[in-house]
Amino acid sequence: MKLNNVPESLPPARSTYRHGDLRRALLDAGIELARDGGPGAVVLREATRRAGVVPNAAYRHFASRQELLLAVREAALAAAAGAMEKELAVLPCDQPPADFARAQVRAIGTAYLRFAQAEPGLFRTAFVISDEGRGELGPGKGGADSGLDPFELLGKAIDRLVDAGVLAAQRRPNAEYLAWSAVHGLALLIIDGPLREMPADAVHGLGQQLIDMVERGL
Repeated sequence: MKLNNVPESLPPARSTYRHGDLRRALLDAGIELARDGGPGAVVLREATRRAGVVPNAAYRHFASRQELLLAVREAALAAAAGAMEKELAVLPCDQPPADFARAQVRAIGTAYLRFAQAEPGLFRTAFVISDEGRGELGPGKGGADSGLDPFELLGKAIDRLVDAGVLAAQRRPNAEYLAWSAVHGLALLIIDGPLREMPADAVHGLGQQLIDMVERGL
């Protein structure tokens, strides 16, 4: 539901909730706000309106807008990681180790770009930075089924390049930062920059070309 299409009437405020229901309802509302408008749209008062409760009812679960935003950010990171895991899951496993390792890096980059295009609001929210609380990445922080966040999934894939003999061990340190910055930069150009009007097939081809370049560079 778009921000400019908020219904005039909302469900009446509830006096009681089963344990955890209100927090989940507020988080779901925050996720939808982020999906529609990015991190700037995640406002606690609007989340309470969508959940059908008075603003004061939210404070037991989220003491501030910042707390809600960080919870939404974690959910957005989990969604991005989940997209990567789905892309990894369909790779054929009967490839030679070097080919399989390369395919995993490609799958992660492809999924990252696809997620940015399919969910630009959540993508922007996943990587929002705030002086009031950054919500650092790490185990259990925005992970999907594996418990790993997008950056950790990339790191694991690059470790497999080393294990398969594709990447020399001395070139491994910080390689994930280089790969991530390249793909993230293209994602931002596509959703927020001068490539916004590029046709979808051209965007896909450009993404694959960039991933080729990253793979060769590693």
